[in-house]
Amino acid sequence: MIVRLDLTLRRLSAGRLTLLAFAGLPELFLTVRGRKSGLPRTTPLLCVPRDGSRLVAGSNWGGPTPPLWVGNPAAAGAATVEFRGRDTTVTARLLEGEERASARTEMLSVWPNYAKYARRTTREIPVFELTPAS
Repeated sequence: MIVRLDLTLRRLSAGRLTLLAFAGLPELFLTVRGRKSGLPRTTPLLCVPRDGSRLVAGSNWGGPTPPLWVGNPAAAGAATVEFRGRDTTVTARLLEGEERASARTEMLSVWPNYAKYARRTTREIPVFELTPAS
C-alpha cells in the first residue's frame, strides 16, 4: 500500500514529490524487468549512497517473505536507477557475510528502523549494492 501511494504521489507530481522525500530520506526508483513477466517493474526504495553506488535492502518492513522485487535484479542482470532525477544503468550485487554486515551498519545510520525490521522476521534481509554499469 505504501509503495503504491508513493508511486501515485510521484506520478501526480511529475516526479517532484515522494513520501521519503517528505521525510528527508534518500530514495531511488529501481526499474528492472520482472523475472517471470519480462515487464519493467519500478519500485521506490530507501537507499544509502556509498562511494558512487547505492545500498538497498529487501526488508519488506520485516515481513516473513522478501519483497517481490528482490528476485528480479539477479535474473535480469541489469537495472535502471533513478536517483535525484537522473537515470543510471546499474548492476545489482547481493552482499553476503562481512560485506553485508558492514553495509547493514551503514544503512542503520541512515534508517535505524532496519534493526526493527530484522527483529520482526526470521529471514535474513537481503542487502544489495547497486553499482553504475561501466
